[in-house]
Amino acid sequence: MHDVIILGSGPAGLTAAVYTARANLRPIVIEGLDVDHQPGGQLMTTTDVENYPGFPKGISGPDLMQLFRDQAERFGTVFRTEDATRVELSESVKKVFVDSESAPLEARAVIIATGAVAKYTGAKGEKELQNFGVSACATCDGSLFRGEDVIVVGGGDTAMEEALYLANLVKSVTVVHRRDTLRASRIMQERAMKHPNIRFLWNKVPVELLGVAEKRLRAVRLQDTQTDETTEMPIGGVFVAIGHVPSTRLFVGQVDMHDNGYLRTVPGSSRTNLEGVFACGDVQDHVYRQAITAAGTGCMAAIDAERWLSAQG
Repeated sequence: MHDVIILGSGPAGLTAAVYTARANLRPIVIEGLDVDHQPGGQLMTTTDVENYPGFPKGISGPDLMQLFRDQAERFGTVFRTEDATRVELSESVKKVFVDSESAPLEARAVIIATGAVAKYTGAKGEKELQNFGVSACATCDGSLFRGEDVIVVGGGDTAMEEALYLANLVKSVTVVHRRDTLRASRIMQERAMKHPNIRFLWNKVPVELLGVAEKRLRAVRLQDTQTDETTEMPIGGVFVAIGHVPSTRLFVGQVDMHDNGYLRTVPGSSRTNLEGVFACGDVQDHVYRQAITAAGTGCMAAIDAERWLSAQG
């Protein structure tokens, strides 16, 4: 019987591991293995992190997550590089099933930090050019594109937020949307349309991103959704803002979720609807989605779990 099992090894999960390990709770971290839940989370595909406090010269995402991991390991965290395949969380003994064992791992408390995965368009060359001109986070990467013409793909509030943020940093922003109307809230639409540095291309979708051979985005090929005509547009950056998918499949029917699939936590805490089950990071945060906020909620989850376990005697 373990004190606590942590599912996920991004900034939230590893911060929770540091705090629970220092509280002598001997955490087990199931750090993930598949392409969407790889050890280290989304930062493993980020080349430059310039906004994480304590690194004035910046640091690569993988290097930052290795430091997180080293710190957690130093205090006694045990890592298992595999995926959780099934969980049973409603009883007092929490059960986590993994591929390598027929019997489940058992714990008194579970911290869920499985994160979220950005949606991409699926355009040719998009995957190969991630971090070479393609991003799903303007707040994370926008400053790297100063002086560039960029496009934002999407038509919701997130796309408008990304466009407005970028408009004050880059040379120009073009919002590319597959329809001729936005689904963003009226106020966000008005803000974006009034900004002098934002223009809109309607009824267009990216079908190919050019520059794979050079490992640097140089243009995007757009297709008209009504005529199928394609045009090529030189561009310095593509920001995909069509949403994220929280990694909550394991918890359906057990942990309460919002309509958008993110785990529901008690405001001001990391507690879920289940006793002894806590959630932190992007799996429960669809607003900020930053490494620093994920780490903060990982700290909250660890403290909440330690206090809950202490109260159980």
